[in-house]
Amino acid sequence: MTQTQASDSSGYAISDLPQPIGYVLGGGASLGAVHVGMLEALAEAGVRPDLILGTSVGSLNGALLSEDVDTAPQRLRQAWMMVERGDIFDSNVLHILRQYSSTKTSLVGADGVAAAATAALTATTFAELPVPFGAVTADLKSSRVHVAEEGPLVPALLASCAIPGIFPPVVIDEYLLVDGGILANVPIKEAHDRGAKSIVVLDCTIPTPALSLTAVEGLLTRVNRVQQHQQIETALAGVVDDVPVVYLNTPAGRQVSPLDFDQSEDLMRDALAVTRAQLQSLRIDGPGLYGSSSSRYVGVE
Repeated sequence: MTQTQASDSSGYAISDLPQPIGYVLGGGASLGAVHVGMLEALAEAGVRPDLILGTSVGSLNGALLSEDVDTAPQRLRQAWMMVERGDIFDSNVLHILRQYSSTKTSLVGADGVAAAATAALTATTFAELPVPFGAVTADLKSSRVHVAEEGPLVPALLASCAIPGIFPPVVIDEYLLVDGGILANVPIKEAHDRGAKSIVVLDCTIPTPALSLTAVEGLLTRVNRVQQHQQIETALAGVVDDVPVVYLNTPAGRQVSPLDFDQSEDLMRDALAVTRAQLQSLRIDGPGLYGSSSSRYVGVE
């Protein structure tokens, strides 16, 4: 894969990226607040997407961005300031037992995600979105990535967010769909496949303090990070020799769970500052990787 290219005084600014520009919004549950600060910085820099791909929480943010690029950062900020963990992940033990008893495949119903999507969006179908948008899912029947790009919008968003074992799978046509993060948490290849001549990656995974592999939570978190990192490295290897890929920086390490919505304001603020600084100094000189995809995925004791 092409080595990460450093910024220098040559080349052109991000506002002059070759079009069409693809925005890729990765999954990460409550860490999706990071996308808001990134989008605010991109808007300040004069960058606009021509196509948008989103996985999991990235599909929710991406759909709203597609609906109105100009107002999306403000609308997303307002939405993220209001959302709480209980709105998305029902922690009532009786509700969880009832959900599992009735489905045998999930612990939490998707009503909270559906309500959040419906409240945030005016559009009800993909055809109503001004900017082409795809919700990235994983099809359990074919074991392949499935990008939903037509038909009703909310069912596709629920499918993209359907964390296996947590939320129920979603049946759309002949597909049995779950969270796209198991195959393409950061759908770089999918944007390239759809003709993007440059790609801006909004990966909301943030560096965390070193993980202890002697604790179950640390071990599972590390396994997830390894899987996601391998996905990204594989996707980048087929893209960076063809188009410029701007991989946006994320805030410095912070102890925050993807289920913790209490730090949304801090994440948005920090992401805005970090991305703003990166874009101000960034110079692009042809295809390649601009920014690091690796640092946020390391950390082991």
